[in-house]
Amino acid sequence: MARIAYVLLAHRDPEGVVAQARRLTAAGDVVAIHFDANAPAAQFETIRKGLAANDRVTFAARRIRCGWGEWSLVAATLEAVRAALAAFPAATHVYMISGDCMPIKSAEYIHAWLDRSDADHIESFDFFNSGWIKTGMREERLIFRHYLNERRHKRLFYASLEAQRRLGLRRRIPEDIDVMIGSQWWCLRRATLSAILDFVAGRPDIAAFFRTTWIPDETFFQTLVPHLVPDVEIRRRTPTFLLFSDYGMPVTFYNDHHDLLLSQDFLFARKISPEAAELKERLGELYATRGATFRISDEGRRLHGFLTGRGRIGRRFAPRFWETEGSLGRERELLIIACKKWHVAKRLAERIRRATGLPAVDYLFNEETTPLPDLGGIQTTIEKRTRHRRALMRLLFDWFGGNRLVMCLDTANIELLNDFYADKATSRLLEVQCAFSDDYLIGHARRVGLAGWETPASTVARLLPTLRYDIRFESEQIRDAGFAHVHRLYESAPAEQNTAALAAFLGIAEATARGIIEAEGLFHD
Repeated sequence: MARIAYVLLAHRDPEGVVAQARRLTAAGDVVAIHFDANAPAAQFETIRKGLAANDRVTFAARRIRCGWGEWSLVAATLEAVRAALAAFPAATHVYMISGDCMPIKSAEYIHAWLDRSDADHIESFDFFNSGWIKTGMREERLIFRHYLNERRHKRLFYASLEAQRRLGLRRRIPEDIDVMIGSQWWCLRRATLSAILDFVAGRPDIAAFFRTTWIPDETFFQTLVPHLVPDVEIRRRTPTFLLFSDYGMPVTFYNDHHDLLLSQDFLFARKISPEAAELKERLGELYATRGATFRISDEGRRLHGFLTGRGRIGRRFAPRFWETEGSLGRERELLIIACKKWHVAKRLAERIRRATGLPAVDYLFNEETTPLPDLGGIQTTIEKRTRHRRALMRLLFDWFGGNRLVMCLDTANIELLNDFYADKATSRLLEVQCAFSDDYLIGHARRVGLAGWETPASTVARLLPTLRYDIRFESEQIRDAGFAHVHRLYESAPAEQNTAALAAFLGIAEATARGIIEAEGLFHD
């Protein structure tokens, strides 16, 4: 059975460190602590005294002054790893955590999870080609030497970088390693860490290289594990649940995140607010619980991305318009049905096809499976369709052989609407506004990955008002855009009103429009 040695790196809150170590060791595991040498000696003494009677706790032999982005974080980790391996020969795994981490599963669950596969759990992706680095420096992290702390000496840090760039002081990456990158929060097997320590001792050039790279805690272990361990024995995902804001800052969890955290497919979470005393107490009790079951929905990252993306007028970035030099054709007319309930719009499009003979395509920019003809490969993925939107629509007009085409679009696609209305072709819009029950919105959240069948009811309840607001916001965006030739159908409106709107949108006789509107079940869920 797996037995875990937790490597705990902390720099503050000595009472919290003591409490965390006691919780972890109470379930039978062991802990090796490195407490930042920048912290006052009195705080470290508080930790030592608080854990003096606990033989399942050890300390790094040397305290290191740690700085963000520096080698010192890796050095501190190595010190704690050496202490853990030396003090706890029965430990099978070493799990790296911080003072802000808490378990979101029971020890029983975590041990069984590790027992299911003989593997190392660490993010490890190609440094240059994976896209893991979203913004900022990339190869400059490695090919130039970084001796200064970027946060404490920002001007000198970038002055040094620029001087090396101008003088051509690039250095070579060691030829026999492929640099990888990933989260610093990992769980590695004892044998893997022993191999890393032996490798570092025999290859001082490797440690010397990483010592002057920038943010080596994201590259050192992530590079050495796949260098020393067969790929089939690596699970390239951190077992710790963590989120980052748009600005690259870790998202903090509070008391009301309890149910959300337990439903994620991870073992620990980072980072828990120091003020979230209730959450810490509940998670600490959970870790020692036996027989606990967990309903995994794993919607946390999508849900966070959705919620934090709402409510920004302009959505932070200006819209991008692709292929502005192309046009659908001045003589052509694009008839857009915008509706949040896709089945309603599809039903309407099918009735239009049958009643008028107009060609109509469903949600081609929203659903990969929308039936489309072979257009030379441009139609194969949503990403390609969106990037080459005007070229795609021109090809569809040509394929159908007419100058009028109906298409369905989600109301969230305001960027596409703006682009089509900027074209020389005539665009007409029919916005279909539907009623949304709580049950429908819950189903919608599940379909788009914001919730799962196992998502706690409390999480879903907090999500519903945001979903309702989001639908209203999308409709308001359409109104604010000031588009010409806009018509609206309302589920609550009388048939006469909807008939007139549809007839004007399609340019057809009201008798034909009435047959489409009054056919049974247009708005049924």
